[in-house]
Amino acid sequence: MEVKVLDINGKETGRTVQLSDSVFAIEPNKHAIYLDVKQYLANQRQGTHKAKERNEISGSTRKIKKQKGTGTARAGSIKNPLFRGGGRVFGPRPRNYSFKLNKALKRLARKSAFSLKAQESNIVVLADFQFEAPNTKNFINVLKALGLENKKSLFVLGESNKNVYLSSRNLKASNVVTSSELSTYVILNTNKLVLLESSVEGIVENLSK
Repeated sequence: MEVKVLDINGKETGRTVQLSDSVFAIEPNKHAIYLDVKQYLANQRQGTHKAKERNEISGSTRKIKKQKGTGTARAGSIKNPLFRGGGRVFGPRPRNYSFKLNKALKRLARKSAFSLKAQESNIVVLADFQFEAPNTKNFINVLKALGLENKKSLFVLGESNKNVYLSSRNLKASNVVTSSELSTYVILNTNKLVLLESSVEGIVENLSK
């Protein structure tokens, strides 16, 4: 799959990049995508939810009224879950929501996500660029040149670039990651996938292991 390389002004450089068919042109496996996204979202959950149950409520354990003759249901404790302020029945407890997935399945999921983006023509290859200092305005100009100022975009760098990252950090619709930080979720959760020229080789290498 051959893609034209653009510069930061949105114009063609005259160069092209060959995107590997083994990564960008496979038959997407939607179940693998589902499992990988599910794991990513599960790992984001803190699992610190907690509600007090009957044995954890502070209060007297004396019988609050006599067993019979009141005309109402019997009640043995003020901590009864039926009473206001009582314990909760089977309330949430702290737990770990993470689960394991095989590396091969996770690689398949990322390849499937790349292939879906390629099928939708939502992959742009951009020539490598640098900023002398963090400057959000310069990054916005790049987005405007590519027609992405009103779209969710994901920029994939070949290696860490602090100035580019800091320039994009204030923009909610744009995200900057390196090729080693990619996940199926972040690939799919964007309108346009912008691959810097130097990142393509790293992506193929990471998914070919």
